[in-house]
Amino acid sequence: MNHPTLSTSRPFRIGFVPLTDAAPLIVADALGLFARHGVMVTLSPEAGWAALRDKLAFGSLDAAQLLGPLAIALAVGAGGLRRRLTVTAGLARNGNTVVLSPALAAAIGGADMPLDAHRLAEAIHARTEEGLPPPTLAVVFPFSSHNYLLRHWLAAGGLDPDHDVRLVVVPPPRVARALADGAIEGFCAGEPWGSHAVANGAGRFALATGDIWPDHPEKVLAFGEGIAAREEDAVIAITAAVIEAALWLDDPANLPAAARLLQDRAFPELPLSTISAALEGRVAAAPGQASRSLAAPMRFATATCPQRAEAAAWLAAMRRWGHAAADEAEALAPWRSDLWERAAARVSPRPAMGRAIPSPLLSLPLESDA
Repeated sequence: MNHPTLSTSRPFRIGFVPLTDAAPLIVADALGLFARHGVMVTLSPEAGWAALRDKLAFGSLDAAQLLGPLAIALAVGAGGLRRRLTVTAGLARNGNTVVLSPALAAAIGGADMPLDAHRLAEAIHARTEEGLPPPTLAVVFPFSSHNYLLRHWLAAGGLDPDHDVRLVVVPPPRVARALADGAIEGFCAGEPWGSHAVANGAGRFALATGDIWPDHPEKVLAFGEGIAAREEDAVIAITAAVIEAALWLDDPANLPAAARLLQDRAFPELPLSTISAALEGRVAAAPGQASRSLAAPMRFATATCPQRAEAAAWLAAMRRWGHAAADEAEALAPWRSDLWERAAARVSPRPAMGRAIPSPLLSLPLESDA
């Protein structure tokens, strides 16, 4: 399908953090899909979410791969910075892993995977009785799916995430090194960094976030404040290219090529096998072991329509943990499925809108939280 060049000739600068779920942006660029839809795009790799947020908020980036809860936080001013972004697409479902240090995994003992949080709670209570401090676990950003899904899982095991563990923030590309160095005892981060830690022997796989909320939404495509109103046609064209890339990624025949593209453009330091595992819905193998298939593998095409009902689950979690008390209409205003529909109309075959996936995060607080 050919698309005319848009009236704007300026390039759009789109940021991403090196993660497997940046694949729709990387593929759209590498395969020339942005150009085919009539827009010029420059991708900008960023070291972590704080830098990406600031660049998007202050105009150094026009758009970005973004944490869903972070779009909510910016909409309501949580964290001290307020911006009304526009979310036109989701980038992936699932795709994060929880990895523990070998020492913490050994303290838990033999356990079936995915790990039951009650087993972790038993190990933590045992070390508390010995007078040892709580374990330090990392998430990639305070306003992140990783933080809220990890908190939900810990609470389900009877743990208080604000007292029974020490939660810290470590950028995704640094979590495996932080675990190997002993700075943290576990983390929840996007792939391929969990697989990288497991393959290097620095960590032990515990569970995937898809085990907590199967097929949960992950990152979104978000445009800076005011850009969708000023340059709507370009925003729709960029979104259409991302939708096409997601459809391409969900064809198993394209995964070897996708892994090579990601290695070349995002993870030159990682072996191809580690990147391929994440795309194929597996966790890379620990030394001497076979890789593990995930019950809820990463998916791309079914994620593209930005579902406000799913975003409401992140808002519920933010309220549960005292991170936001905002009005729902204000908090979820960035989600624009209408712009997705106009973008999807430019893609052949046109993708289905799909449905929102029910979330356990919308359940009432657990007794352990009272």
